[in-house]
Amino acid sequence: MRLSRLLEPKTTAYAHCDLPCGVYDPAQARIEAESIKGIAEKYQANEDPEFRTRAVLIKEQRSELVKHHLWVLWTDYFKPPHFEKYPQLNELFNAATKLAGAAGTKGSTSVDKADELLAKIDEIAKIFWETKQG
Repeated sequence: MRLSRLLEPKTTAYAHCDLPCGVYDPAQARIEAESIKGIAEKYQANEDPEFRTRAVLIKEQRSELVKHHLWVLWTDYFKPPHFEKYPQLNELFNAATKLAGAAGTKGSTSVDKADELLAKIDEIAKIFWETKQG
């Protein structure tokens, strides 16, 4: 057997960063969603085309960050026992990531869509903190 084969990793670890830190918090998604709402409000109040172009670009970037932070929680933090105790989790994450996507805040400048996204993130956060208690 070759030495390289012996030294080859036997297990692969996955995390939201290069080192599995175990630090998870829905606040990251919420901060980005608050930013989206603020941008949508400013977009609605401003007619300057250059400002609006910048606002849309930044809002779309923030929407992608919301999806990223939600996916990290969904795929890395929550485990089978959580999904058993909270059967609505999969649908909740699905709805929240869609609200951050093209049919939601990424594809619109609606303050109402931003509020819907924030409400879903709050539902996720409530469950998250319940799991941290027990």
